[in-house]
Amino acid sequence: MKSYELGSGSEMFGFGALGKMLVLLGVLIIVIGLLLLLGEKIPWVGRLPGDIIIRKKNFTFYFPLATSILISIVLTLLFALFRK
Repeated sequence: MKSYELGSGSEMFGFGALGKMLVLLGVLIIVIGLLLLLGEKIPWVGRLPGDIIIRKKNFTFYFPLATSILISIVLTLLFALFRK
């Protein structure tokens, strides 16, 4: 008959991995915050051809389609660069 020992669970998911994940999350939050701060200083972000803006009397609809595609391409290239 086999006996199973109950552990604290740290063997499966070590605290080192959790620490790395939290540091990565912190860096990601800092980068997003910096992009939000600097986003207003870059004049073409959000005003690319392909961004959809509909303005009515009391209503404005804004969908940054081209900007989203551009950001997606840049992030894809960055992640592919850092993966190797």
